[in-house]
Amino acid sequence: MTLTAPTQPVYALAFGAHPDDVELACGATLLKIMDEGQRVAVCDLTGGEMGTLGTAETRRMEAALATERMGYAAREQLDLGDSELFYTKENLREVIRIVRKYQPETVICNPPDERHPDHMKASRLVYDACYYAGLRKIETFDGDLPQAAHRPRHLLYYIQFKQLDPDIIVDVSATFERSRGGVEAFGTQFHRKENSDEPETMINRKEFLPGLEARARALGEQIGAMYGEGFLLPTALGVERFTSVFPARA
Repeated sequence: MTLTAPTQPVYALAFGAHPDDVELACGATLLKIMDEGQRVAVCDLTGGEMGTLGTAETRRMEAALATERMGYAAREQLDLGDSELFYTKENLREVIRIVRKYQPETVICNPPDERHPDHMKASRLVYDACYYAGLRKIETFDGDLPQAAHRPRHLLYYIQFKQLDPDIIVDVSATFERSRGGVEAFGTQFHRKENSDEPETMINRKEFLPGLEARARALGEQIGAMYGEGFLLPTALGVERFTSVFPARA
């Protein structure tokens, strides 16, 4: 299901196993990328239909609202099976197709070590798809049209439930508050009122969203900023222009 359609390739393509994964983990960084003049797209591998709260339809509507609030160039929602996100040839080709469709320079996805099994499965699928998308002998199609091979230059893992030590921390002081609009679009998933009859989940506790802000503040503190978002790298970071990574004082 395509929520919005692209008109040209994007700089960054962010994958999530479920709707809201991306907004919760790296939404402020995606806004920062867009503020720097680059296009961003998002792909949810499932509709989150097996979640305790909400329905497939409400989660689709929430994803559309988050897309509007965040200003992504496009968002796709695949149907690879919430709670059944298995590593199959068919699922791998679907992810390859998305990578080739959007032709990103940078891909951001779930981390390989996580509490939720779907997150870890999504991480493996996306990692492998980014590599195989560059092999010309693997054929995929966008509609009836064959797709060109494309391998992203960069892959980053965002941080979710587990408190993993990041390889890099992005200063998101200017975008963190705005990114809350994307998170809050997923209203069925978070704490709404006291004495609710809804079952408690890990993320609908009233402490969950304040905890996310606390983590962003803690990461920001490590780099002398108000807020930060952390990322893991699967390979060493290569530096082509030293002063672009380690700039002189202004």
